[in-house]
Formats: sequence, structure tokens, C-alpha cells
Amino acid sequence: MNPDFDFLTVTVIVAAYNEAYCIEEKIKNTLSLDYPKDKVKYLFVTDGSTDETPTIISNYPSIRLMHQEGRSGKIVAVHRAMKEVDTQLAVFTDANTMLNELALVNICRHYQFPEVGAVAGEKRVQIDSSGDATAGEGFYWKYESKLKALDSELYSVVGAAGELFSVKTELYVPVAPDTILDDFMISMLIAEKGYRIIYEPDAYATESASANTKEELKRKIRIAAGGIQSFLRLTSLLNPFKFPILSFQYFSHRVLRWTITPFLLLLSYILNWVIVIHAHGDWIYQVLLGFQCLFYGFALLGWSIQSRLIKIKIFFIPYYFCMMNFAVLAGIKRYVFSNQSVLWEKAKRK
Repeated sequence: MNPDFDFLTVTVIVAAYNEAYCIEEKIKNTLSLDYPKDKVKYLFVTDGSTDETPTIISNYPSIRLMHQEGRSGKIVAVHRAMKEVDTQLAVFTDANTMLNELALVNICRHYQFPEVGAVAGEKRVQIDSSGDATAGEGFYWKYESKLKALDSELYSVVGAAGELFSVKTELYVPVAPDTILDDFMISMLIAEKGYRIIYEPDAYATESASANTKEELKRKIRIAAGGIQSFLRLTSLLNPFKFPILSFQYFSHRVLRWTITPFLLLLSYILNWVIVIHAHGDWIYQVLLGFQCLFYGFALLGWSIQSRLIKIKIFFIPYYFCMMNFAVLAGIKRYVFSNQSVLWEKAKRK
């Protein structure tokens, strides 16, 4: 490696809870990352794990293991780990995701610019050839990655995903222990200080798709509930006088999605019917209604055939879109009635 920047010191942090089925693969992947060995440390925290996860990690002397009995949630474990970090950067990655070899290098290079406070990697979903409803998940993340790239180019990414992101250690702010979307909140609190969150697609974390749409729906409802919580805790970012670009990005990309978008979709469908009924001569509204009916018809077909042998991917993308918006409604309900625990019940994956 002969980069045109100085390598900063890095601690790779992995919070793992009962991940014995994949932790050895994660360890080997982490230790194989291309980065100067004298500049990187590895810290795995396994609080509350009751399987062989801590034992497996302890077999690798180059990794520092932190473990204590009792489960208090991922963010409490991360806070405990961060107290031990003495490097310039902290890189967070999930136990069930595998990173590309140059992930750390491609993340580090952005920190040569002082306005950068965090770097978000790309999440990639590994879709098998079965052609089932989880194909919509892969399509969604490609779409989301494109939005992140555009956000980063304009000014800043609106939040980072826990599969892979990094922060300047000195800028890290512990979030409340009841925080649902800890990765999002940690990164946005750095943006609140006036720093940019950069998106780096050449640092990516790959994970399997959810085992089925039921598991993915469970995950999306949790994210939606966490979105409402984050919105209520980050109202300062909606001040366009203080954050002229970031407030627009935050409102358009996150707040609308987590609050009123499902209601607007339903309203637009109803109003389209009303306009067509009362404006017979205006063909454009008939065309728009036809497209809406076709789209939701495909979604219904995707829902009806998801558990059958028929696998037609074109139906699963509209179905996934509708499922996501249903999850927002369910997430709002869950948050309002305080039924969302900070303890993460992992979604089963393929």
C-alpha cells in the first residue's frame, strides 16, 4: 500500500451476542483486512452471550475480548467498549457481516479532511438464486446506496448503518441506553456538531438476506419505531438556519419516510380515484390511476405467491415497497405504545 495520506490509528469494534455460528468467520475476515498492523486494534464485546462466542474469540490473542454476564443491549456494550478505545478512529461492524479487504483503507482516506467526522460504508445484501420475496431487499439496498451516494455528494449522508461505519473517537457521544437506532443516532450527533458524514461505497459489508419476509418485516418495524424516536431526539437538525443543507436532507430522506409517507401514498390513491370519477375527460389521471392499480396489483401478487413455488422477482419489488410502508405504520404504533425493547431480537437470515 502506498496511499497519498497518513494512516490513522483504528480500533475495529464488533459487538456480538450469541454469534457462535458465524463469529470464527468474522474473526478471520477482520484479521485479513488490509491495514498496517501497527495502526489497528481489534476489540470484540460479547456481553450477555450464553453460547460459545466468548470462548471462540479468546482463542485469538490479537483480539481483545470484553465480556460480562447479563444482557443490557448492544449500545450499552458499545459504550463500555468505547471507554477502552485510545485510537484516532473507531470502526463499528456487525458480527454477521463480512468486509472487503480494503474497507479500512478506503474509510481512513476520508479523514484527511478536517470537516469529516464519520464515514459510512455500504451495506450489500447477498441474494441467492431462489428468486423469492427477499429479492426486494437486495433491490432496496441498491436504491438506498444510490441515495446515500447522492446525499454524500451534496453534503452529508443522513445517518450510518451499523453493518459498517466509523467515527473520529474524539467526536463520539454516548447516546441514551434506551436508544433503538444507536448507529443512526451516534452518526447524526456528530453531524449535529457541524461535521460531515461521508459515504464510501468501496468499503462494504456483505450479509445474507433475511430468511423470509416475516423476519424482514420484524426488522423494519423495529427500525421504524427507532426512526420516530430519533426524529423526536434530533429536532435541532430541522433548523434550516443552522443546517441549511443537512436539515433539507434529514427532513426529505428520513423524517418524511418515518412519519407521513405511508399516509400520503394511501391519500394519493384515494384522491386519484376521486379525480377520475369526477373528471372523466382528463386522461392523465386515468393513466396515473392505471399505473397505481398495476403497481399495487403486482404487490398483491408478490404477497400471494411468496410462499409458493412460483418465483417471479418483478412482483416482489412492489411487495417489499408496500411491506416497508406498512412497517412504518406498525413502527409508529409500537413506539407510541412503548412496546419496542432496546434489546435486539435478531432477524433470522439465510
